[in-house]
Amino acid sequence: MRNKTLSRLLVLGLGLFPTVLHAQATLTKEQQDVLKGLDSKSAHYGELSRQIWDWAEVGYQEQKSSALLQDELTKEGFSVKVGIAGIPTAFVATFGSGKPVIGILAEYDALPGITQDATPERKPIDTKKAGHACGHNLFGPGSVASAIAVKNWLQKSGKSGTIRLYGTPAEEGGSGKVYMVREGLFNDTDVVLHWHPADRNGADPSTSLANITAKFRFRGIAAHAAASPERGRSALDGVESMNYMINMMREHIPSDTRIHYVITKGGEAPNVVPDFAEVYYYVRHKNRQILVDIWKRMVKAAEGAGLGTETKMEYEIIGGVYNLLPVESLSQLMHKNLSLVGGVSYTAEETRFAEKLGESFGTNFGAIRKPGEAATVSPFANKNDLLSSASTDVGDVSWVVPTVGLSAATWVPGTAAHSWQAVASSGTSIGVKGMMVAAKSLSLTAIDLFKDPALIQKARADWQQARGADFNYEALLGNRKPALDYRK
Repeated sequence: MRNKTLSRLLVLGLGLFPTVLHAQATLTKEQQDVLKGLDSKSAHYGELSRQIWDWAEVGYQEQKSSALLQDELTKEGFSVKVGIAGIPTAFVATFGSGKPVIGILAEYDALPGITQDATPERKPIDTKKAGHACGHNLFGPGSVASAIAVKNWLQKSGKSGTIRLYGTPAEEGGSGKVYMVREGLFNDTDVVLHWHPADRNGADPSTSLANITAKFRFRGIAAHAAASPERGRSALDGVESMNYMINMMREHIPSDTRIHYVITKGGEAPNVVPDFAEVYYYVRHKNRQILVDIWKRMVKAAEGAGLGTETKMEYEIIGGVYNLLPVESLSQLMHKNLSLVGGVSYTAEETRFAEKLGESFGTNFGAIRKPGEAATVSPFANKNDLLSSASTDVGDVSWVVPTVGLSAATWVPGTAAHSWQAVASSGTSIGVKGMMVAAKSLSLTAIDLFKDPALIQKARADWQQARGADFNYEALLGNRKPALDYRK
């Protein structure tokens, strides 16, 4: 344990207090048994999540995190295939046989450049270069917990069917699932379930932004910046010229577009004309075709920057993901089970942690949220056009197999994703409790699908109608191999 606050929260939150508020009066005996089984192992799964939190391995470098989850599933009798789709840290774990085949997604990559101890005050960890600011240390173990719970139910009930856990690396910009989709690994799956850490509990049929990411590289001619600048051609000028044109372009593209960039390489010394520079771009839009059109204009801007600065430009598409395709009937099923499970109940210690953390949000943002909101489940939004401003490679999965997800309150209400506050919450019992809410909701939903084939038939009919009869999947990142070194 890194500090006394973390240790104290884990002891208070795991074992002496219930992890969630259950609606026991409406649960069947069978459902109660499943949830009790998960409760009995919550401390164990919490330890797995904290180990992955401490490792904080970034995309395609999650060797230890992936191996930890594989080992857990192997010990539980799953057949595990490793290194699939050309990705060393990707795996598929399978138990059972025959139809239906229900898949569960698991993620475990961290974000570079943000570190934080499990404290409610800002406290970076200087020995680290990454942190779980999106909570994927919880995502992986929570999904594994669910897959094992469903496996136990299959054995006890004698039901036929297959439960499959997909270990999916590099969600953060690496598009790991896209390569798995492209490899056909979901072709025989009937329904896929997933979840994501958040500051609330909900299962709305929301969509997301499609996304293309790329690194633009400019190569120039080095020279002494003072003695012979006329002999140089600055690669950094190429990057800055591209950025200037892209920023002017923002006025002339749909206002709901999102474009962000970082200069990853700008030169070594001011007195040397940089002969190499690189900028890393993300562009997002809810409409995939509009996204592609904007992307083409960005490439033209890069080409123009190269011409204008007499530098050579080349680019590499790093990732590309579809928008989520919601299936409302599946979302209703997930919402029903999430409501049965209930939200996260804080201990007095956790409440103090949450209140202290909330002081860092600012009055215009999360400070207006109350810690007690973690105990509630958001009302179901009966619309299929709800939009998340984030992007995820789950989107590609959702276009090749009916897919449904939920968010669970692993973070203090008001916490923003990709923040130090998210890292802090993800490393405490608050995060583990939210993780177990997700594991239970996924498990009950999977069991419903195994028990009632009509639910799957309805979901697949709705899904087919939503994606259209003429749909043909083509990955936005083309035929490139996995960008295994994109975080190096």
